[in-house]
Amino acid sequence: MGAVPEAVLIVVPCFNEARRLTPAAFAPLLVSPDLALLFVDDGSTDDTAMVVERLLAQAGTGQLHRLPKNRGKAEAVRAGLLFGLERGHRWVGYADADMATSADDVVRLAHTVKDGDVAAVIAARVQMLGSRVERRFTRHVVGRVFATVASLGLGVPVYDTQCGAKVFADDPALRCALARPFSNRWAFDVELLGRLLCPEDPAIEPVAPSRIRELPVQSWVDVPGSKLRPTSMVAAGLGLLRICADYRWRQDRTRGGHR
Repeated sequence: MGAVPEAVLIVVPCFNEARRLTPAAFAPLLVSPDLALLFVDDGSTDDTAMVVERLLAQAGTGQLHRLPKNRGKAEAVRAGLLFGLERGHRWVGYADADMATSADDVVRLAHTVKDGDVAAVIAARVQMLGSRVERRFTRHVVGRVFATVASLGLGVPVYDTQCGAKVFADDPALRCALARPFSNRWAFDVELLGRLLCPEDPAIEPVAPSRIRELPVQSWVDVPGSKLRPTSMVAAGLGLLRICADYRWRQDRTRGGHR
């Protein structure tokens, strides 16, 4: 990959996304000298791989990593992040295949993590003057409840845990967080954040909350065709409660070990 490790590797998890992958949406990422794109095909049964290969051939850059079978978004992201770290990338992140978070915002995330002393930068969907955030009302309400529970459970004032665009600096805590599979495919963003704040290996230095930043997006549009169903929302909610309970248990264990 040559000098690519100096670029921020952005993982794009894909499962049966042939109809939703829009080449134009990825153009700013493919031409950015600060980014490298890695599409992870999560065992798709449609033409996703062919669409991605055509896109990469036209751009003359980027990579496709294919998983032999569907393992879920959480594992596709984890596999992609590990792929980047193992190849020497100093910064790795991910963005959804539907590019609901605009390419310009993904580039801003990458620049923020490269230019500042931060361990992680996560996108936040905040409707403000000058920004464009289009979400269905029900998804917005559910998302706010979810994020509030996550914030209380982790004990940090995170506004939006589920926006699918995040970038991380290589760090022992990140490598520890990715060492084993996530327990929930829908709430893995919270689990990843919790593992950074309180690593599962007590010998690893945790990431201080002050080194994690939220960056309000300038544009986020709810793209039709989401795979998140009501049953998935219930599974995500239950998973969130388990994640928060496990996080609290690790915190108590760590504090107990320091007495």
